[in-house]
Amino acid sequence: MAVAVAWIILSYLLGSIPVGLLLSKAKGRDPRRIGSGNIGATNVMRTAGKALGIVTLFCDMLKGFIPTWLAMYCDLPTGVIAGAGLAAFAGHLFPLYLKFKGGKGVATALGVFLAMKPLAVLIVFIVFLGSLFAWGYVSLGSLAGAALMPLVLLALDAPPGFVLACAIMAVFIFVKHKDNIKRLLAGVEHRILRKNRSPRKKSDG
Repeated sequence: MAVAVAWIILSYLLGSIPVGLLLSKAKGRDPRRIGSGNIGATNVMRTAGKALGIVTLFCDMLKGFIPTWLAMYCDLPTGVIAGAGLAAFAGHLFPLYLKFKGGKGVATALGVFLAMKPLAVLIVFIVFLGSLFAWGYVSLGSLAGAALMPLVLLALDAPPGFVLACAIMAVFIFVKHKDNIKRLLAGVEHRILRKNRSPRKKSDG
């Protein structure tokens, strides 16, 4: 019991590390004051450049992957593995070091899922890419992937604890993306692959 509690606490503390903010600060920028105000990879890209955005994405994934994978490697109970993944995810959303104001959790959740079931991540990643290339919205692809992941885990016969943890993360991802959802519905969400279309001007003739 003590090992399980300690593992979950350590997972939360690891997830709380604000990688995007630290990298941006090293370049004299603060992603909380630019764009969406988020400390995740997409906003770090806007704030400090693509290279640091990619590094942030990778590190945020590792925050979810490392504690989950290590729990599996140590053959801890399924509940502890799922709890470790959830704790790391919660750390990113509600980081202790930033007064509980963190990111949206997509990359950290992806790291958790990658440790739990790599095949599920591959399937959902294909859906994400399809959505991204079709409409150009990272947020829409992320939401589609989050909604689909619990169903894919269920179809792949993942442990119920993994499916439940995934479903909880999906709900929080949707909550954290509430502003993106509003912009998507209004047609003003930022596109990453193609520019928003501007209304056609009427010809003088």
